[in-house]
Amino acid sequence: MNLKTWFKENYPYLAVLSLLVLVAYINSINNDFVADDVPGILKNPEITKAGYIFSDPLKLVKNILYFTIVKLFGRLPAAFRISNILLHLGNVWLIFFLISYLLDRKTALFTASIFAVHPILTEAVTWISGGQYARYSFFLLLALTLYTISDEKRSQSLYWVAIASFVLALLISEKAMVLPFLLSVLELAGQSLRKNWKRLIPFFALGGVWTLIFVGKIGQRIADVQTRYYQPPQTINPLLQIPVAISSYLKLIFWPKDLTLYHSEMSFSITEFYLMTAILIIFLGLVVYAYRKSKPVFFFLSFFLISLLPVLTPFGISWIVAERYVYLGTIGILAVMAITFKKLSEKTAHYLKHDRTDLFYVTLCLIILPLTVRTIVRNQDWKNQDTLWLAAAKTSPSSPQNHNNLGDLYGRRGDLERSAKEFQKAIELNPNYADAYHNLGNTYQQMGKIDEAIASYKKAFELNPELWQSCQNLAAIYFERQEFELAKEWMEKAIARNPQNPNLRYNLEIIKTKLSAP
Repeated sequence: MNLKTWFKENYPYLAVLSLLVLVAYINSINNDFVADDVPGILKNPEITKAGYIFSDPLKLVKNILYFTIVKLFGRLPAAFRISNILLHLGNVWLIFFLISYLLDRKTALFTASIFAVHPILTEAVTWISGGQYARYSFFLLLALTLYTISDEKRSQSLYWVAIASFVLALLISEKAMVLPFLLSVLELAGQSLRKNWKRLIPFFALGGVWTLIFVGKIGQRIADVQTRYYQPPQTINPLLQIPVAISSYLKLIFWPKDLTLYHSEMSFSITEFYLMTAILIIFLGLVVYAYRKSKPVFFFLSFFLISLLPVLTPFGISWIVAERYVYLGTIGILAVMAITFKKLSEKTAHYLKHDRTDLFYVTLCLIILPLTVRTIVRNQDWKNQDTLWLAAAKTSPSSPQNHNNLGDLYGRRGDLERSAKEFQKAIELNPNYADAYHNLGNTYQQMGKIDEAIASYKKAFELNPELWQSCQNLAAIYFERQEFELAKEWMEKAIARNPQNPNLRYNLEIIKTKLSAP
């Protein structure tokens, strides 16, 4: 393959793919920061400091990107979101190139076109904090592509660039550690594993190092889940988790209706669970059957499964279903659809004794159009925090996080009664939800229900002793009541948990002044 010739022959297709991405995502560019974007970017004081770049070596690429954007454009949401969209476009181009190289142009165009506009991918494109999935996928696909080309061209330099690209993918997300397995399946599908197994050794070595790092961080991740989401330690039965996850992802790829940030509705009847298990068994059966009958289908079905392995752990450190998790794996399902459709179109042409290329493009357009419209509509859900929480409320009534978010929304709108009900619902769904207790305390305080506010703040502090804000608010209430000893006690607790806050120390001095006054 000559790259210059290839681009000359295919630039119209690349232009069309670029246009598809632009049409699908242009209405998202001016969306606000939402969810994790707010503490991670908008309210992060460290992001403007050079030391932020090296604050976490395993997030080096993201930190460099964020620091650079802030220095060039400030905390402008559009700048961050455009970087996500450009990376998504890069992935679309890489998919088109790789599948053209491995199979043919029609299959590549079908796969890349649908990937460009598919609404299940909005969480990894429109949501700034979800962009890490588009970022690591880009460098993983680049490494996969370079590895494949280097084998044909016997190019050692391309091979080492592939390894470097893999390292960059790992520095974005440990989930990229699946690449060695993807390469192994690729070699197996090409019946060259015995010949090329030595070429896989550096990839497995790097993946192994990151696997050890990942395993070493599981304890910390479990603690983070407990602290951030107030979930008790749990082990998820893989026999329950995997059928639910795989069948849910397949459903969302083929029928992307119930898209949401919080896939909390995880209660199923026994009949529904048997159906999910049957879908998984059929899928695994297709993988085995494809190995004998169609190596490309075998590779892409395996691609889907392997890409999800890092989030199918039994340790309760990942959501059972999250749309951003399947960003990379979606490629596998779409490629199998493309292969199947191409074969059907060839059989139809043979039956009609006429090459109906126009039918291929018309059908592709008919698939792309509704998916693009769904993506444009879904982008509106991500417009700001209010639209996101209201959209999630329609699909995630069992999410304590979303009820907590809705409580904040109604509180900002001045509807304190409804705000209190949402926080109470969050607590009902998760009795250990300290943040919801703290927010309920804020609402009670605004409503003038001071005794209820005190009880809520104390419960929040009991559940999460690091909630210095609850201590601060209790100190303020007791100060207003002129109970200065209690005010001093709670302010000192706040300072013990946030010693770098000068306002807390200043307030403590005011309390001490009142205590020493005659």
